[in-house]
Amino acid sequence: QEQLVESGGGTVQPGGSLVLSCAASGLPFSLYAVGWFRQAPGKEREFLACIGRDDGTPNYADSVKARSTASRVDVKNMLYLQMNNLEPEDTAVYYCAAAGWTSTFSQASSVDYWGKGTLVTVSS
Repeated sequence: QEQLVESGGGTVQPGGSLVLSCAASGLPFSLYAVGWFRQAPGKEREFLACIGRDDGTPNYADSVKARSTASRVDVKNMLYLQMNNLEPEDTAVYYCAAAGWTSTFSQASSVDYWGKGTLVTVSS
């Protein structure tokens, strides 16, 4: 059974950093485009980053591009997201995502599998 499990969430002070991890199982990870979304209370799910299955070059949302680094390690079936200079507006549930029928994605409608999410709270 296909599964994505996020970890690394928690409470971070403003200006701090975090690294989120996503462990995939039950799917041919190297053949999937994988990435991250987040959803804040009362808001729609927001695309953050995607690493395609072909060249591994990340694509980022403009809102986080300057302070985010997404990476994947296919031999470990792992996906990562590092975010720096966090702000209270970054408080959200962060989701790992995988899409098998596209080389990259930025829309939630393109995603085949979702993790259950990990909560990140940015607060002093």
